[in-house]
Amino acid sequence: MNSADLGRRVGVPSTALFTDQYELTMVQAALKAGTADRHSVFEAFTRRLPEGRRYGVVAGTGRVLDAVENFHFDDEMLRFLRDQRVVDGPTLEWLADYRFSGDIWGYPEGEVYFPGSPVLRVEGSFAECVLLETVILSILNHDSAIAAAASRMSAAAGGRSLIEMGARRTHELSAVASARAAYVGGFDTTSDLAAGFRYGIPTVGTSAHAFTLLHDSERDAFRAQVDSLGSGTTLLVDTYDVAEAVRTAVEIAGTDLGAVRIDSGDLLLVAHRVRQQLDELGATRTRIVVTSDLDEYAIASLAAAPVDAYGVGTQLVTGSGHPTCSMVYKLVARAASGDPGEPLRPVAKKSMGAKSSRGGRKWAARRLDEHGVAEAEVIGTGRVPDGPAGRQLLVELVKEGAVVAREPLEAARERHITARAGLPLSATQLSRGEAVIPTEYV
Repeated sequence: MNSADLGRRVGVPSTALFTDQYELTMVQAALKAGTADRHSVFEAFTRRLPEGRRYGVVAGTGRVLDAVENFHFDDEMLRFLRDQRVVDGPTLEWLADYRFSGDIWGYPEGEVYFPGSPVLRVEGSFAECVLLETVILSILNHDSAIAAAASRMSAAAGGRSLIEMGARRTHELSAVASARAAYVGGFDTTSDLAAGFRYGIPTVGTSAHAFTLLHDSERDAFRAQVDSLGSGTTLLVDTYDVAEAVRTAVEIAGTDLGAVRIDSGDLLLVAHRVRQQLDELGATRTRIVVTSDLDEYAIASLAAAPVDAYGVGTQLVTGSGHPTCSMVYKLVARAASGDPGEPLRPVAKKSMGAKSSRGGRKWAARRLDEHGVAEAEVIGTGRVPDGPAGRQLLVELVKEGAVVAREPLEAARERHITARAGLPLSATQLSRGEAVIPTEYV
């Protein structure tokens, strides 16, 4: 959710405590050592995609920009840090004046990424950059995981409408962020009104089984809903007997009934029967919406069914089995002092196994084949080569502490559609496999 709105609406004055304690203790030690102002470059990236995923989706960039902009310590926060003895007096004084004044570059929201892609690059003094680590990773890991699941579901839906309806399956604030990320990944609407209010995402919703059970008969419930919401409403038809409910729904709403929703049973079989029944009753334009614990595999299995829209909840807001994309935030270059003219030198973690990293401030490009289809993610350091490296991916997001790349959410959604369409066709296969294109370091 928009961090500035979050602060205004639920009383959180800033994002500064959305962090881990060791970020602040590192600042304290660096201030004492005289290294806190060393010019530094941090990068957010993932070493591998979640198992079976062929590409990742960058989501949450807009929320990151809000979080950076709203990252400051007020008097109450500083009092808490002092009372809990988290950091010492000189560090508290430094934190009191904190505002990020560096630069941030990154993949634009909605773009796809691969192992090693420098999704976000944060540059400034060590102290001001390290403080942002936790909140940046918190947003990117959550939102990118949801957007990736949404993208897979969107591809499986093959152009049919997708409704995000997972608010009751996750934390209330995560629900809003999930709806936003799902919209970036290809969903069309959300049931969550807070997401509609904060981000302008179209909202939908009519009734649950409880509404039918409230009334003395299903007919009474349908009559009440149609009288209130009109014949274009969506009637839930699986509380009792589906065939009887469909017949009653058309009798009450007429052949202009907007849609029926099926939430249980063998959805493939029931959808075919309902479509046949609706057509026989003359309701040929009445749409069929299916829900009931769907994921991308269930959606794909319904490709041959006469379904017009899918409603997805639990599997979407939990990343369809991958609730994080395991992004990390690593120092990749730093200077020997805070002097702006001091050259940067690459630094990297050299631990054994899969946790090592590559040093140096990165650029990234996507190389395309002769048909305009992506064939490699090319990553390098130093000067960007001319020509063959491909389409440059990093864009400037923050310059000297000021956000310079805020954009409508719709732009990120459209960008993702374009980015996914530029990948090899195998990118949208649901069978398990490696990243659809390799990452090449130059």
